[in-house]
Amino acid sequence: MRATKAVQKILSQYEGETPGVKANLCRMLMEGRLGGTGRMIILPVDQGFEHGPARTYAPNPASYDPHFHFQLAIDAGLNAYAAPLGMLEAGADSFAGQIPTILKVNSANSLMSETAGKNQAITGSVDDALRLGCSAIGFTIYPGSDAALEMYEEISAMRAEAAARGIATVIWSYPRGEAVTKDGETAIDVCAYGAQIAALLGAHIIKIKLSTDHLMLPEAKKVYEAQKIDVATQTARVRHCMQASFAGRRIVVFSGGAIKGEDSVYDDARAIRDGGGHGSIIGRNSFQRSRPEALAMLTKLVDIYKGRA
Repeated sequence: MRATKAVQKILSQYEGETPGVKANLCRMLMEGRLGGTGRMIILPVDQGFEHGPARTYAPNPASYDPHFHFQLAIDAGLNAYAAPLGMLEAGADSFAGQIPTILKVNSANSLMSETAGKNQAITGSVDDALRLGCSAIGFTIYPGSDAALEMYEEISAMRAEAAARGIATVIWSYPRGEAVTKDGETAIDVCAYGAQIAALLGAHIIKIKLSTDHLMLPEAKKVYEAQKIDVATQTARVRHCMQASFAGRRIVVFSGGAIKGEDSVYDDARAIRDGGGHGSIIGRNSFQRSRPEALAMLTKLVDIYKGRA
């Protein structure tokens, strides 16, 4: 399939990358109902590791089956499906080549104590991604954690290995830990900082949370106020996070978070669209609903990103 002008423009902004990495970015950007538009919707299903099985799948028992998620991503016409090693292996043969996949190569869990600090274990490898035919690896960093520097070193090494073998890198950049307050985790100055760090680490796709208008860092707050940086609306905050992502030269998708009302999901997508973001990476807000409800929601999200709703 020939890349559209919109996709070619995005790929041209990755000037230092190998043809293999660009091919995999192109594959994801050209996939599904948003293929060729420059927008993306990705289904991430790593919450079983993060939160436990009942909290993750019990609201929709069909979602305990890894095949449910592959099929949902395919039938909804999404750009890619992201999951840890075991989830991808459980459907790798049945769904080979039917949807671009992203191997989540590090994970945490809710059984760790608060004194353990915010960190994640390496649970997958670039070799695993190659073996499973993945288009990208995914890696979480926690800016603000005492373990952040170690995480930056880990992803720097894995990203270099992946890029040398033609595999793209997605960085989940979630500020949290000892240096970040609870409100600060979604503060606009902190979220934009997290996006910038991911871009500087070489992320090909950046995943961040939607932010609030809260400003956590005193020195940053002075600049926001002095420069009159607009953070009053969600659209403005998305636009600012895109500025922090090399002035929009990097693909940025925004997480959906915990399950919420449909109208809130749609409002978030419109803000992402209007702020220049590339799309959504939406897990629990889709797969915790029944399959018909999830498909209907994802169809409407596609329409929103196409400017039809």
